[in-house]
Amino acid sequence: MLSAARQVEEQEQAAVPLLGSKKGAGYPGCPGCKAAHLQRKNAPVPYKLLGFLGVVTLANCLPISVLYPFVYFMVKDFHVAKSDEDIGYYAGWLGSSFMAGRAVTGLFWGRIADKYGRKSAMYLGITSVLVFNTLFGMSTNFAMALVTRFILGSFNGILGVVKAYASEICSEEHQAVSMSTNDIQVGTTWGLGLIVGPSLGGFLAQPAEKFPNVFTKGSIFARFPYLLQALCVSAFALVALFVIPALPETLHKHHNTVKDEESSVERSEKEDQSIWTNWPLMASTVVYCLWSLHNIAYTEIFSLWSVSPRADGGLGFTSSDVGAVLGVSGFAMLVTQTLLFPVVARLIGAIRSYRYAALITVPLLISYPFFNKIHNSTWTHIVVFSASILKFVLSVAAFTGSFMLTNNTVKQRQRGAANGFSVSVVSVFKAIGPAAGGIVFAWAQTRQDAWFLPGDHLVFFFLNVFAFLTVISTFEPFLPRSADKLMEEDI
Repeated sequence: MLSAARQVEEQEQAAVPLLGSKKGAGYPGCPGCKAAHLQRKNAPVPYKLLGFLGVVTLANCLPISVLYPFVYFMVKDFHVAKSDEDIGYYAGWLGSSFMAGRAVTGLFWGRIADKYGRKSAMYLGITSVLVFNTLFGMSTNFAMALVTRFILGSFNGILGVVKAYASEICSEEHQAVSMSTNDIQVGTTWGLGLIVGPSLGGFLAQPAEKFPNVFTKGSIFARFPYLLQALCVSAFALVALFVIPALPETLHKHHNTVKDEESSVERSEKEDQSIWTNWPLMASTVVYCLWSLHNIAYTEIFSLWSVSPRADGGLGFTSSDVGAVLGVSGFAMLVTQTLLFPVVARLIGAIRSYRYAALITVPLLISYPFFNKIHNSTWTHIVVFSASILKFVLSVAAFTGSFMLTNNTVKQRQRGAANGFSVSVVSVFKAIGPAAGGIVFAWAQTRQDAWFLPGDHLVFFFLNVFAFLTVISTFEPFLPRSADKLMEEDI
């Protein structure tokens, strides 16, 4: 009897958190509790972990944006467009295929992360880059390129997981850092990927034509002109795959051994508000969707517009020129975002950071069509470089704000699902963006002499519509001010 009583007592003790209070409580065998010290008040910024997470984020982002500098030439090489004016249509569909795939599976990957752990989803997502991104680089026709991009997107829905993870390895006072500091954060690393990707695509596409002394006409890179950039991205994904084991798991897994007794965590999970009825989450997701459609359509349109002939309102750039513009923009963005955004976020909050970034974008894009009127090549490059730098700094500031808003509106145990949901919905808009942008761009090419919004004025007006809608949606009562602060945890 004494032995049985002692056994029951030991079981009860095993069911109780290692620490008495809920705040900072720990359960034996729970990886999330082991990593909970990272979130304690006044905890130092885990720069090493954020650096590793930055590598994973960059590997996840590169396949998305690497396409844009050469998509015009890739579609042209596939000979599916009947005329040069039709290239924009096909380029739009190719640009949309990745996001269409991610839209289907984003919520699924969030659920996987909430059930099996953040790292499990990371492993699967990065592995998909190794396989399907390489196959995309070996595409020999439009259908193969479209399908491989779609499958790559389907297996690459870990952005939501990474966003949730970043908020779980930093205390509240360092949220702006985890979401926006250089190579060790999600916001800027994600934005950096949107710059480095196009730079790689611009410089490494069609290497046999650009570097004939290095890549001969009989080489594999002459047969597959878009393989080299794909191999570089896949190589970086391989590095990320070896980095993931260094990241601690943050998902709480509490196993109560007392029969018929419900743990406080299980009760809390039942009491949690459903993400479907969480208005701040839904509102922040809408804002994220509007800006994402604007931004990815801009990336597609900028690449098409800058390489199109000057006679059609473009700049006549080469893919290398586009890569150079985006590469320099990335460096400038990296510096300003590292030094300024954490300070700005602490001073004015994520909502106003988002609002001001979108607002400044409107007059900036109005000026773009007039760049074609600058006939001096040097001044054209100076103006385009300057505008591109400002645009991408604003874009990443807005994206970083959106990442913070999503995590602020739910508790830790719902962040995987919440971010998975937002990624799924946003991916629908990101799939629409390139397709719509390509269609509008192709249409604009046929109306250069129209009296209202002629040529590329129409294209940039289209982009500004969504920038302005983003500004409006950041005000109350649509987006509550409560989204500016993290929701309090009950464990």
